[in-house]
Amino acid sequence: MSEVSRRNARRADVVVSGMGLVTPAGSSAEELMSAMCEGRSGLVRPDPDGPLADSLEVAGFAPPIDPGSVLPAPEARLVDRCIVLAMRAAADALADAGIEVGRDVDPYRIGVILSGTGGLATLESQVVLRTERGRLAVSPYLLPAMLPNMASARVAIRHGIRGYSSAIGTACAAGAQSVGEGLRLLRADEADVVVVGCGEAPLFPTLADTFGNARALARGWTDDPAGASRPFDRRRNGLVLGEGAGVLVLERAGHADARGAAGYADVLGWGATNDAHHPTTPHPDGEGAAACMRQALRAAGIGPRDVGYVNAHGTGTRLGDLAEAVAIRKVFGGHGPPVSATKAVTGHLLGASGVVESAVSVLALRRELLPPTHNLDDPDPACELDHVRKGPRPAPGISHVMSNSFGFGGHNISLVYGLPSTRLARTV
Repeated sequence: MSEVSRRNARRADVVVSGMGLVTPAGSSAEELMSAMCEGRSGLVRPDPDGPLADSLEVAGFAPPIDPGSVLPAPEARLVDRCIVLAMRAAADALADAGIEVGRDVDPYRIGVILSGTGGLATLESQVVLRTERGRLAVSPYLLPAMLPNMASARVAIRHGIRGYSSAIGTACAAGAQSVGEGLRLLRADEADVVVVGCGEAPLFPTLADTFGNARALARGWTDDPAGASRPFDRRRNGLVLGEGAGVLVLERAGHADARGAAGYADVLGWGATNDAHHPTTPHPDGEGAAACMRQALRAAGIGPRDVGYVNAHGTGTRLGDLAEAVAIRKVFGGHGPPVSATKAVTGHLLGASGVVESAVSVLALRRELLPPTHNLDDPDPACELDHVRKGPRPAPGISHVMSNSFGFGGHNISLVYGLPSTRLARTV
């Protein structure tokens, strides 16, 4: 057994046993992976007669979901779309894992961490209503409809989850940090299963306008919406907002073994740092992100050369992509692993991105096939990396992958996944 294998054997104690995704480019990990490999973008122009027409040139819309499919009829109309998206993804992830609470896991030994910015669209609608009709028009159900913890609460109520429950508010790093915190809970033996992820529904005028006024949005792509998100490309000029949800079921290996469950991948380690630099701008030297990646490698018990693929945060902004490229080169050197960015086909799903991108990373690992960065036609020389572009790249023998997520406030999260070590492996 190699030294890397020996180190992994001590750490391969948590497995991804289920996935649930709702994205503009597909409502399953398989659909999204196919869209990425085939270059099918989920980005479109908003309805010219709709409320977003003056605020967004391009956006990524998730498929419509009937709230009544995840909530009882009287309550279905009372919650923000971000909660509906998270509940759909959580139900799909639990079904994919083959877990029914009370039958397959003790209700007090399963936790839920579903994060995000909360139902800001619902808050906005209530502010407008109060302005127009007065204070008595404000719904008494506003808080349970929009608070950031309500996705976790609603999923717990629906599925009978009585263990640890929480939500994390680290902006675009929130979903990825939920995965890391779930790993921490499982390794501390405080749970056997943890449902982790994020749902985001940022497609409403005020949030779109604040991104637009900050000059963070891609502009000039109304005739080619699929080409608007261009991570690491010389022509990139901003991010594209998208909505969606990603949920993973994390499970202690022993618990999965006992119920005969196969896993997609092992969760080997994670890193968490802060740039301590600026509320919105990453540090240009990339040191905070680099430290985060190094921390994740140490936690996973592997070295830089063991990583066969990095799924980049890659938002398509001038400064963000440059800082991440600098950080990746610092960690992996001039001959680092192949890199690609999922947001080119989904748009930026804010906190949900990290979980969606973890699912893509895991499928890339399992299929030994790396998805390309769509629209990377003319790589920026300042962002020089081993970019996967112009089609998927075979990766025979790949054993470890990394997924990066960086959020406003300087929050950095890196996750490392590995092939299932000794247990049953899911067919993908």
